[in-house]
Formats: sequence, structure tokens, C-alpha cells
Amino acid sequence: MAYALRHLDSESAQDVVSETFLVAWRKLASVPDDPLPWLLVVARNTISNLRRSGHRQARVAVELERFRQVAEPAAAADVLATERATVLTQLATLTPKEREALLLIAWDGLTPEQAARVAGCSLPAFHVRLFRARRRLRASGEPDAPPHVDAAQRPLPSAGGTA
Repeated sequence: MAYALRHLDSESAQDVVSETFLVAWRKLASVPDDPLPWLLVVARNTISNLRRSGHRQARVAVELERFRQVAEPAAAADVLATERATVLTQLATLTPKEREALLLIAWDGLTPEQAARVAGCSLPAFHVRLFRARRRLRASGEPDAPPHVDAAQRPLPSAGGTA
């Protein structure tokens, strides 16, 4: 649901999740042993289909609001709103592919291999996207990942694939 909420409003995200699991049910025999990347690819394709069929594109302000909703951690209430706003603003400066790479690793907790499958690119291409996102954030003085997200508490993999 969090993946869909980053891209769509709440109602559309629920539709995407429902459609994703409907596809999984229909193709149960072909769902791999590690279903998360497969499900995220189905969700990504469903989102693309929704957009192609006339659903509105999210603007930066709407994306920021969705990021705020997704990033609201119950356990980290001590994080200042200004810090979160700064991180969200920096995320909004990344290209969509860079932002997706960083969020798949930091927020969704995927491995680079899984994230590359979800992003629909090769592992080396994914590493380039992740490197560029990190470099852009470092240049602006921000950390690699938002510190208030549980999955981001672990170090991000380097271009070599190790932590």
C-alpha cells in the first residue's frame, strides 16, 4: 500500500492494491518464491495503466503530501517537522527514476537486485540511478536516506552491492 500511496491518492492506491492482488491470485502458479518484487512490478504496471487511461499526473506539491503521509512514523514522534520537510523537499528535487531508486532501497527495504526488477532496469543501471540520487542529496547537504524511516536505519548498499 505504501508503494501505491507514494504515486497515487488514497482511493486510487487502494484500487491498485486490490488489482495487484487480483493479478497475483489469477497468476498464483507463476508467482515467484520471493513475491515482493513481483508484486511491486505488478503494482507499478497497474499505476502506469491508470495514468495512461487518463488519471491525473501527480504534481510536486501532491507528491510531497503523499511522502509526508507515508513518512509519518508513529515510533519517531521526536523528529522535527522541519527536518522532515527538508528531506521531502530534497527528495522532490531528484528525477523520478532517482527518487524511485532511493525509495525502493531506503523505504521499501529491497535489495538492489529486487529494486532493479521493480524499476524495470538492469542491476548496473539501477546502481547508476542510486549513485546519482545519493550524489545529488550529498551535494545539497542531505543524508542518503531520511533518518526517521525504519528501513533507512541500515546503511544503504554501495555500488558494489555490499552494505
